[in-house]
Amino acid sequence: MHGKTKIVVLHLKELLYTALLILAIVTLIVLMIIMFKPSGKKDAAASAYTPGVYTSSITLGGQPMEIELSVDADHISNIRLRNLSESITTMYPYLETSFDDLANQICETQSLENISYNDDMRYTSMLLLEAIEQALNKASVSENKAAAKHLL
Repeated sequence: MHGKTKIVVLHLKELLYTALLILAIVTLIVLMIIMFKPSGKKDAAASAYTPGVYTSSITLGGQPMEIELSVDADHISNIRLRNLSESITTMYPYLETSFDDLANQICETQSLENISYNDDMRYTSMLLLEAIEQALNKASVSENKAAAKHLL
């Protein structure tokens, strides 16, 4: 048996075109996977809060005031006092100072846990924390789902 020797001639141009075509196909597949994979955004079921502005009322010395809490889907963006009268600030001089300190800590840590406050402002801070917690409970997704089920 005589084996016929076959000589294969590969042109460098053809090899280069084939390699570029394979590279283009792989790149296209990778781009398609990146474009059509589920996004990293959290859906409503995974978010901690329902975005919006929520309030909680406090009555001090017969004068009402509100705490306003602004939240995004996953973090507390702003906490502020509303309807704060001059008589309240006169009767409770530590109110604004303790509120600013609490609001800064809560916005930084995104939690009501391990919040520290001055012993001189203990009762004022505790009252404010309760009101902030009430507003935060209104914003929480689980609270809103329970309310929606109750309506149905």
